[in-house]
Amino acid sequence: MQPAAGSAISRRVPSYITPEGLAKLQAEAERLWRVERPRVTREVAEAAALGDRSENAEYIYGKRRLREIDQRLRFLAKRMDELTVVRATPEQRGRVFFGAFVLLEEEDGSRRELRLVGPDESEPAAGRVSIESPLGRALVGKQTGDAVSVRRPRGELRAAIVSIRYEEEK
Repeated sequence: MQPAAGSAISRRVPSYITPEGLAKLQAEAERLWRVERPRVTREVAEAAALGDRSENAEYIYGKRRLREIDQRLRFLAKRMDELTVVRATPEQRGRVFFGAFVLLEEEDGSRRELRLVGPDESEPAAGRVSIESPLGRALVGKQTGDAVSVRRPRGELRAAIVSIRYEEEK
């Protein structure tokens, strides 16, 4: 008998993240643990000291917020354990791989720079495109001068790769 699609037994796919993306997740976890959680805990304690908790909105909201913070902290800890940090290597130069900054020129002559990132740090409006997205998959392995074509809900994207660069290690 085969496991159902999406079951807990399904094959684990590695998730990639840039060093900057991991640092952002770590900073969020640190802020929640060191700043938000202690602040909310103090607020809950102050609200509890006022007496009847059953009709105390500050107490009820504070307890709910603590549960949300704890849930997010558990998620971040688990997620960071599952992620693989990918750094550019010299062999990647000249081709599009994970972490690349890609300058595209569309058919109308407009240009935009994108960075291929993991799904945890994807933000298309800011130019960070998931490597798992249709555009990300179309770009992987391409070189400067290659053309890409991707079907989107708002129409076909046709563009040429103008340049490829990787962030230098500091």
